Amino acid sequence: MVDGKKRDTITFAGSSISNDGGETLVSAGKRFELGFFTPEQRSVYESYVGIWYYRSNPPIVVWVANRDRPLLDDGAGLAVTEDGNLKILDKNGDPFWSTGLESTSKPGNRLAKLLDSGNLVLCDSNTLLTTILWQSFDHPTDTFLSGMKMSGDLKLTSWKSQVDPKEGNFTFQLDGETGQFVISDGYIKHWTSGDSSDFFSSERMPDRIAYFLSNFTRNVPPTKSKINITTPSTTNTTLLRSYFGNSRIRLDVEGELQYWSFDVNTNWSLQWLGPGDKCSVLNACGNFGSCNLYNRLACRCLPGFKPNSQENWRNGDFSGGCIRSAAVCGKNDTFLSLKNMRVGQTDIKFETENEKKCREECLSKCPCHAYSFVKEEVNMRRDRQPGYNTCLIWMDDLKDLQEEYSYGGPDLFVRVTVADIESKAKSCEPCGINVIPYPLSTGSDCGDPMYFSFYCDNSTGKLSFKTHNGNYSVTTVNQDTRTFVIQEKDVDDCNASTRGQIRKFNTSFPFKMNASKRWCDTVAGNFISNVSSQGLVEIDIGWEPPQEPVCSSSSDCDDWPNSTCNVTGNGTARCLCNSNFLWDGMALNCVHGEHSISCIKLQK
Repeated sequence: MVDGKKRDTITFAGSSISNDGGETLVSAGKRFELGFFTPEQRSVYESYVGIWYYRSNPPIVVWVANRDRPLLDDGAGLAVTEDGNLKILDKNGDPFWSTGLESTSKPGNRLAKLLDSGNLVLCDSNTLLTTILWQSFDHPTDTFLSGMKMSGDLKLTSWKSQVDPKEGNFTFQLDGETGQFVISDGYIKHWTSGDSSDFFSSERMPDRIAYFLSNFTRNVPPTKSKINITTPSTTNTTLLRSYFGNSRIRLDVEGELQYWSFDVNTNWSLQWLGPGDKCSVLNACGNFGSCNLYNRLACRCLPGFKPNSQENWRNGDFSGGCIRSAAVCGKNDTFLSLKNMRVGQTDIKFETENEKKCREECLSKCPCHAYSFVKEEVNMRRDRQPGYNTCLIWMDDLKDLQEEYSYGGPDLFVRVTVADIESKAKSCEPCGINVIPYPLSTGSDCGDPMYFSFYCDNSTGKLSFKTHNGNYSVTTVNQDTRTFVIQEKDVDDCNASTRGQIRKFNTSFPFKMNASKRWCDTVAGNFISNVSSQGLVEIDIGWEPPQEPVCSSSSDCDDWPNSTCNVTGNGTARCLCNSNFLWDGMALNCVHGEHSISCIKLQK
């Protein structure tokens, strides 16, 4: 791509450009260039007419005319033809692409001009005025430039691949009904710019970018930007146009909306992207599936739920979400309390006096999947006047769930059966989304004292494993395999010499380390920050089957049939199995001696 004659206009009769002479148009201020190009690293010859930043290397293409119909040989040209349209003509003079306007009897008045905004315009010009009849800004490909307005039918469509401009899978446009910007993958919504719900906020798009997309007309809240974008004065708008003049938004082939800014010192830099992480994808883990940005495996089912398709889940396809393990709407229903969660739009909301009435309202409706109680002061902080207590009810499947969510919201109470979250009478209460099966213990009043190595932060719902070296975040607990996974982040040992090595981790009875794996470059940066990476180690730890449960009275043994509370040889009272029964620590039961082949009798 070369400068050619550095002209910016094509007129009727004789001023065309061709794809075999290296001719281009260059805007007056030398900001953009138009001509024929072939994508770099393309394995076959395909020629397109496009617009790119002047002298960008490699070329940063912002618009393509014939994206779905490439030229396969030389000899083509771009010209204003006898009917007054701007057309790509192949080597035989046949039209290959056209602006598609009605024919005119005065083609000599028509001219095509490349502007410094990156807009290609086709005008009708005479001695009195010049009228724009067609412009590339009304027909964008994958890039949004300052001066465009994302409204009406305007949409961006991704390239098919990094080297193929054909229409790809993703589109980006404004949803006129909701007022939100939406990325779609075919007919499926992939990402939206706005709140997940009225009360569980989602900071998905900075206000200044929404303002840029609206061509400086959208009303937005105050910002920390040096420019006050809430005052639409003429002076302010001029400043904003200058501020955003070196910016562009591109819809990437993977469905990422990228905001780029140019600085003479740093060249182009990525300032923001959406979805900015794996959990920002709309309903990333499917219905009743919860996404955690900080876990290597992003998705897991809520307690009381299981993958809708175990095979898909194992293969990393979480779109099918989760289904209930057991039906609710019975007398044994209870609620799982989840904190720092994001959740999708609610079905019902109404004013109420207290949380008890909100809970009762959910229990009275079958099925009500979840409820949340929003106190008056929370409403007032969110500028909801007048402030009042609000009950939120979810009758539809829970969607768009995310754990450890930075922007917070009211507690979410998910309806489950007691059996879903309590394996035995002495099981500890769930810690957020983690069910803590017996014998694991988070306190002196639950689990087995020998397994008291866990800590639940009730304010956040985060579960930790305590060791003499410190506390480690627990990401999953698997009762069936008697294992749990802890995670160590920010480790500074992701280099060629340590990559793939097994990490040493000291444990003591009744815990044992099974395996560890080091992951590198797995954590993406959050929104409005450059993408970064860090190391991460996941350690799989198992626990030995427990002894008979401790007890203080006979009622403590009710959950373990065929046992009685007795004092052992070392003075500890335990639910010892009755005559002809043996303790099976794996089954957590007293089993008949004749059928106890799998029993494990631990030394007291």
